[in-house]
Amino acid sequence: MRQFKKVILLVSILFAAIISTSCGKSQDAQWNSGDHDISTALSFDHSMDLKYATEFSIDYYDDGYILISISDGSRFLLNTEKKEVPEDLDSEIVVLDGTAQNIYLVASATMDMFHSIDALDHITLSGTKAENWYIEDAKAAMEDGRIQYAGKYNAPDYERILAENCGLAVESTMILHSPDVKEKLESFGIPVLVDHSSYESHPLGRTEWVKLYGALTGKEEAADAAFEEQEVRYQQLGDVEQTGKSVVFFYITSNETVVVRKPNDYVAKMIELAGGTYLFQDLGGEENASSSVNMQMEEFYTKAKDADYLVYNSTIEKAVVSMDELLTKSELLQDFKAVRDGNVWCTTQNVYQESMSTGRMIEEFHTMLTSEDTKENESKYMYQLQ
Repeated sequence: MRQFKKVILLVSILFAAIISTSCGKSQDAQWNSGDHDISTALSFDHSMDLKYATEFSIDYYDDGYILISISDGSRFLLNTEKKEVPEDLDSEIVVLDGTAQNIYLVASATMDMFHSIDALDHITLSGTKAENWYIEDAKAAMEDGRIQYAGKYNAPDYERILAENCGLAVESTMILHSPDVKEKLESFGIPVLVDHSSYESHPLGRTEWVKLYGALTGKEEAADAAFEEQEVRYQQLGDVEQTGKSVVFFYITSNETVVVRKPNDYVAKMIELAGGTYLFQDLGGEENASSSVNMQMEEFYTKAKDADYLVYNSTIEKAVVSMDELLTKSELLQDFKAVRDGNVWCTTQNVYQESMSTGRMIEEFHTMLTSEDTKENESKYMYQLQ
């Protein structure tokens, strides 16, 4: 009997493994298959050439149809010429007639993408208040009423959204914490596109999402130009030599929890491209989950006290203006090598919103790591704590 139970247990484990593996392959196949046959009435022409982005794809069909596919499995068909929708089109594909209009933009990092291609007029509603925008044209558009505040991602103003005839909601992955909101928007007939640009491991992959919004607004050429500008800026750095300097990118919450980026995150990649070594290379976690990890201060101290550089992320919490202010967050910080050496920097609060400045951000990381006199260098996104 005992032997029989062992056999049953082994079979169960094997079966579970097979199911798990097949589910994983099925999901990957759905995203990576390259199957363009979405309707017998639509003839596939070509796919958009993407250099770095891996979290979306764009396929072009005859008669002006454009298929946008995102790594979460969602698909959107732009019916740019407003023709009759094929009857055999998969019911899960969301059809948008014409370009996206009256957008409710909640994913704040995408505003700079729309701005860079002169497409702010496609946005009618914002999930960020005017005073919280660091993109001046977006702030001005809200102040003069061209864009209205319609509530945060988890508390939208449904009445206003419906009154403005919203044609699309662009959400960040924060909406995954409030699935009921997404479902309610969709129940009103409002398509919801979840931006996954923050999941891109390469920083230029994140920037390349501008091409998706270029397709949505009919501004593909402007999007290509905006992306190329950042790519060229990055390429001008040339073959950056590795400095061997270790860097930590972090912030501290009010309860002294330290939040650091995962090694596969685009910020960690920017540090590496700039010639640095991101210190937390051994952090685990699912690749397409949160881009950060929480740890207690004691653990952070043990792992990061010998780091050559500390970069404090001010985009979440209040900006730190001096070394003394940083040290008030934890007494342990005064024993860090970077603090003793004066190699502590802080980001400006516009870093996250200005997603179309990737090239310059990499340049500034490089300057931090290589310049002997940092005071002589003009930085837009980072400053050294004194």
